[in-house]
Amino acid sequence: MLESLFFGDQANEPIHTARVLLGLLMAFGAGQVLAWTYMLTHSGLSYSRSYVNALVLIPILVAMVMMVLSNNLITAFGLMALFAIVRFRNILRDTLDTCYILAGITLGMACGTARYSTAIAGLILICGILIYLYYTSFGARHRYDMILNFHWGRPMEEMNDLRQLLKSYSLRTICASQRSQDEGVGTDLSYRLLLRDPQRMDELVRKIREFDGTSRVTGLSAEKESEL
Repeated sequence: MLESLFFGDQANEPIHTARVLLGLLMAFGAGQVLAWTYMLTHSGLSYSRSYVNALVLIPILVAMVMMVLSNNLITAFGLMALFAIVRFRNILRDTLDTCYILAGITLGMACGTARYSTAIAGLILICGILIYLYYTSFGARHRYDMILNFHWGRPMEEMNDLRQLLKSYSLRTICASQRSQDEGVGTDLSYRLLLRDPQRMDELVRKIREFDGTSRVTGLSAEKESEL
């Protein structure tokens, strides 16, 4: 009787144990690589260890589901009824996390249906694209890299020299805020600058502080814009 454990399941279409083990090991390897890729490229606001573990397990579970179904319509309907009873509720904060889940499910389906070449090619391509998107910062917008705030105590008509100084240090200059004081003396200004050389930010701040008519000068390094 123990021989049945090593020569396949006792079903209508038995599957050899070696093929089952190969499919499950392939699914485990694919999930492991996918999880490593997620750990390397993750840059969101929240990081969950349980989510990483789920990326390893999902391909294995899906592969087992595909092996159990294996051209058996009755089993498929039974499994659908079981999933209708058991509900999994989890809110993914990052859209890319959903892509990882779908990748794990797809890789598990490929391993469970013995499409090993498809699983390997898909795994390499998916992880390669994810790493490429991470290292190239694809989709990130970089419209300015410095926020400059200062108080201008002279009439605005006398700012031409200061504007020329800003243009000499930056490729793009945007006045984001201009607010006059209630007493009518001076103006608070805020600029967004895309610097020609970000390493010279402190030099620019120092020169503006030395400029006649400026006070309360502050320069902040701006981060790349990202969606939250």
